[in-house]
Amino acid sequence: MQLSFPFVRFVPGWRRLVLIGAPVATGLALVVGVYAYTHSPTAATPVTVTDPTLEVPAEPGLLVDVIGAVENPGLYRLPRGDRVYDAVAAAGGFSQDADLARAPNLAARLTDGMQVKVAFAKTSSGTVAVRVNLNQATLAELLTVPGFTDALARACIDYRTNFGGFESTRELVDILGMGEADYLLARHYLTL
Repeated sequence: MQLSFPFVRFVPGWRRLVLIGAPVATGLALVVGVYAYTHSPTAATPVTVTDPTLEVPAEPGLLVDVIGAVENPGLYRLPRGDRVYDAVAAAGGFSQDADLARAPNLAARLTDGMQVKVAFAKTSSGTVAVRVNLNQATLAELLTVPGFTDALARACIDYRTNFGGFESTRELVDILGMGEADYLLARHYLTL
């Protein structure tokens, strides 16, 4: 028994058109599907921060903790494929008291959750220069910073208490009246 459809007409050579057209149409559909998949907006999961002093950069990418002798230690969100060099650059680069002889491998690839440690240079007395967090240090810790007097250390703590902390170490000069020469020395021992 043979089915016939009077309303369907085939063009001469239709089999050749189907043999060529079907793979082309399938390939085109595949390309459109891949494009739609890779360029569709993804829903980012919000990061909940329990400690208001800890700011976590937004998704996506690698979350890297840069500590030690860099200008702005902290958490940084960097693209996948970046290297340790990029993490140090995101943290403001090496500080003046960094020991470049003991620097981490700058060519190493970053991984999510990695901690990049940049060593401090030793002083002439053999001790390691330690940075004091201006927004968290106690009175005794502030007094260890060169150029800090008892009055200036107390003024820093009062300023933190009344105004929520420092946004820049330069506020020591601009707001609290620290001398420029003292500031140029002290800034190498401070962080936020």
